[in-house]
Amino acid sequence: MEHLLSIKDLSQTELLDLLALAKKIKANPADYNQALAGKSVVMLFEKPSLRTRVSFDIGINKLGGHSVYLDQQNGALGKREPVSDFATNISCWADAIVARTFSHTTIAGLAKHASVPVINALCNLYHPCQGLADFLTLSEKFDDISNVKLAYLGDGNNVTHSLMYGAAILGATMTVVCPPGHFPDGQVVCEAQALAAKHGGKLILTSDINEMGPQDAVYTDTWISMGDNTSMEEIEAKFKPYQVNTALMTQVGANYFMHCLPAYREVEATAEIVDGEGSLILQQAENRMHAQNAVLVTLLG
Repeated sequence: MEHLLSIKDLSQTELLDLLALAKKIKANPADYNQALAGKSVVMLFEKPSLRTRVSFDIGINKLGGHSVYLDQQNGALGKREPVSDFATNISCWADAIVARTFSHTTIAGLAKHASVPVINALCNLYHPCQGLADFLTLSEKFDDISNVKLAYLGDGNNVTHSLMYGAAILGATMTVVCPPGHFPDGQVVCEAQALAAKHGGKLILTSDINEMGPQDAVYTDTWISMGDNTSMEEIEAKFKPYQVNTALMTQVGANYFMHCLPAYREVEATAEIVDGEGSLILQQAENRMHAQNAVLVTLLG
């Protein structure tokens, strides 16, 4: 690993090794409290964040490193000065770059020009850190992820893309259920299907909830992405049938509910499900830090 730009760039061994290391760091944090001693990580954020910023900042500190946070008050990436200059200048001082951007092109530009590792903390196409945390969470519930059946309901987005890649590489079965016109990116689907075929996984896409079949976990996300100005009435007309509720969880026999947060109760999922016994949302949120720490240790340790 030179960077973490997308889960699709990982081999199965690399992905499994990251999950195993994340578990070790989570179980024995004292063993890694100097893993980044003397290292500095610059965090570039174009978009607001709670979990990503806090989990990286505190995680880096727990590893003995130092983080520097830069938001758009310092100039949007590529506008005040070229992305290449951001990358080369920061590489003079820092040991790694974490970037949360609007466009994957910005992430790719940083990786191209930086002489230090770049970690994609979210872009329009991918959310690899969330995906790693999600599969870490599932690996804590299931001994063999290749046997897991995971369903995603809602808008096909960057989270969906990372989940599809991860499930495919790990050999799991993933069912993606979206309203017509809201499926994941076509190229990403083709890439995920190829990875699934290589590793013995399976990817199913449908608009019909009744085609889901039995599932171990059901995952959803907000119906309106950050910055989307579509009216709630228009969104609900399309997405209301895909709400995760008790009836749906019972229908597919799923024991676990997953969400990358923020969650809007009684919208994409009912409060009964979001806050219920089978909800893994806080475990996922905590595991953001452990999964990211595994990436940092792998890249810099």
